[in-house]
Formats: sequence, structure tokens, C-alpha cells
Amino acid sequence: MKKSLLAATALVMAASAFTGCSKGGSLNKDKPLVFFNRQPSDPTSNKIDMTAMNWNDKTYYVGFDAAGGGAVQGKLITDYLASADPAKIDRNGDGKIGYVLCMGDAGHNDSKARTRGIREALQTWAGSYDSGNTKIGSVKVGNKTLKVVELEGKFMTGTDGSTWNANAATDAMGKWADMPELDMVISNNDGMAMGCLQASNYPAGLPIFGYDANADAIEAIGQGRLTGTVSQNTDAQATATLQVIRNLLDGEKGEAAYRKGIFEADRYGNKISAELTYEADTKAVKALNVAVNKDNWEQFKEGKRDPGIKQTNAEKKKVLLTIYNSADNFLSSSYLPALRYYAPLLNLDVTYVQGDGQNEASCLDKFTNLNNFDAYAINMVKTNSASDYTDKLKY
Repeated sequence: MKKSLLAATALVMAASAFTGCSKGGSLNKDKPLVFFNRQPSDPTSNKIDMTAMNWNDKTYYVGFDAAGGGAVQGKLITDYLASADPAKIDRNGDGKIGYVLCMGDAGHNDSKARTRGIREALQTWAGSYDSGNTKIGSVKVGNKTLKVVELEGKFMTGTDGSTWNANAATDAMGKWADMPELDMVISNNDGMAMGCLQASNYPAGLPIFGYDANADAIEAIGQGRLTGTVSQNTDAQATATLQVIRNLLDGEKGEAAYRKGIFEADRYGNKISAELTYEADTKAVKALNVAVNKDNWEQFKEGKRDPGIKQTNAEKKKVLLTIYNSADNFLSSSYLPALRYYAPLLNLDVTYVQGDGQNEASCLDKFTNLNNFDAYAINMVKTNSASDYTDKLKY
């Protein structure tokens, strides 16, 4: 009798493990799943992975308007040039604006969007995201119209294989600084821009533009070292990632799942102050981008949090969250601190696991004990790796 009872108990436990039941009885495949910062997509065609986005009715993406951000960065640069002194910008007086471009990741939608936005604004876009594939453009500088030449566009890959690498940018800048025709430096992100500024021979006063509005970049603008950057509303993104999860855990359905606390007050009276948009066809909540320069940099100083988000009395829930690269400048210095600030306010107990930025396994191997969590937030190493995570949530 005892043997039969033990055998039956073992079968029940095995079945429970196979079906992925948590303490609350929910199957892992039915729990809220939010991808953030890296939208599930094909790195070549940029086509959104709708199989991943339709994993269940509680799957969403939270990020920012990548294409719009590229345009904002491009306009930031052309606005600066339009009010500049041609004699000071064209350093060698050759009648051309020569610039170099720090590029992030050849397979990343954000890097592509920023590269295109920059090149279109400067009219050097030749229909390709590749390094070196550009045409001669033109831009208004003060009261003159000058030709524009991309002297070099380079993907910044570290010796360890990591992309968006600041050290690689420092090394590249050491060589670029000796170019007599160099008039401007542009970067796909702040990390690489700050890497360029680390070069010992960086030319004093040479205009340089980044993207992300990281704390050190904002400080550099205030010091006059960085010319401008673009804020992708980090706090709005981080809060929206957590807010969508909170809504779903509270049982919100349909439009309420992505509207509450984002476009209208939630049941606790919270609402994100920044403006966001929702793309129904891709189930994506996106923050808007803002140009940052010497005129408005103080509005983006570190430590300014959204007053629209206050402590809630929501039931505490557990969330497993992955970050693709522990060394990523934007995620580690801006996004992660925002998550850590807002998660307790929404009564979300978040477990953070971080990868190495190169191998998906560095995150997947820590994407474990899934039954212990009520929801999941995923930031992939590669944008086409969504199925690697959903495969682990099948049962």
C-alpha cells in the first residue's frame, strides 16, 4: 500500500514538473511575457517575429520608436550645424564636412535606424546600412551649404566579440583624430561616443553626438565635452515594462493591459508622465525620443524620477528579468537603475539575470526555476532568439 501511494505521489509530482505549474497553479506558458529593449525580429529583414509576439494573449513588447529616434538624432545634428560658424566647423577649410560614424551592431534594428537617420539627415544615405556604403551629401552650415563626406563608418566590435564596444571606439578615435579632414564625430550610442572622448588625442572642441542620454553623457554635455544626445525616455520604458506586467498580473485584459498606468491612470492612481505610443499590429508600447543639447540638458540629469509613479498596495508578485549584457552602458547605467527604482513601487519582486552580450546561453542558462515566478521580462542577446525562451516556457 505504501509503495503504491509513493508511486502515485511521484507521478503527480512528475506531472506537475512537466506541465510547469507554479505555486499558484498557472502554467508557465500562460503567464505574462514582456520583451523589452530588443524587439523580437529578423536581424536581416527587420521583420517583427509575430510568432513570438503572439506567444500568448499576455505577450507584449516595450521599447522606443527606433526609426523616429534616428530621425531625431539626424535633426539634432543638422540643427546644430545650421546655427554654427562654417569657418569653425570646417576645420581645414576644404569646403566639406567630414565625419566619422561609430556603428553598433550590424544585426540590431536600433543601430540600423540610427545609422539611416544620420545619413538621411546629412544626405549621405545610399540605401545601405553597411559601413563605407555612402554617397556625398550636403548640409546647411550657418549661411553656407557645404558638401558632406562620411570618412569612415565602423562597427565597434571588441576583442571579446561584443558589439557597441566603447574600448573599440577609443582605439578607432585614436586613428581618426589624425585625419586633417575630420570635422565631426557621430555615434549610434553614448557608450561609444564617450569611448571616443577617452582617446588621448581627441581634438579639443570637435563636435560629437551620441544617443541614449546616459548619466555620464548628460554630464559631458553640461561640461561642454559632448555636443548632443537623444533621450529615449529610459524611465518611461522601464516603468512601462513593469506596468504592463503589473496590469496583466492584476487581471487586466484587452486594451486595459497596455493602457492602464501608461495612457490613463491605473487602479492605484499611477500614470507615466512621458508620452508613449502603442502599435497594435506588433503589440508594442513605445516611448518617444527627445533631442538633448546644451539648452535642455539639465532636464535629464541623473536622479530625476517620474512623479506620476507612487507606491502601490498591489499584491506582491515575482518576476524573472533578463538583461542581455551586464557591460552594456545604457542598460547598466540607466535602464537597470530605473527598473530597480520602480519595481518596488509596483510591488514587483524582480530577479535580475545578466548575460555577456555575446552568447544567448549566458542568459538562457540563468532562465531557470521558471515555476517560481509569476511573469517574465526578456531582453535577448540576439533579436531572433525569442523562441529559445518561449521553448523553455512551453510546459
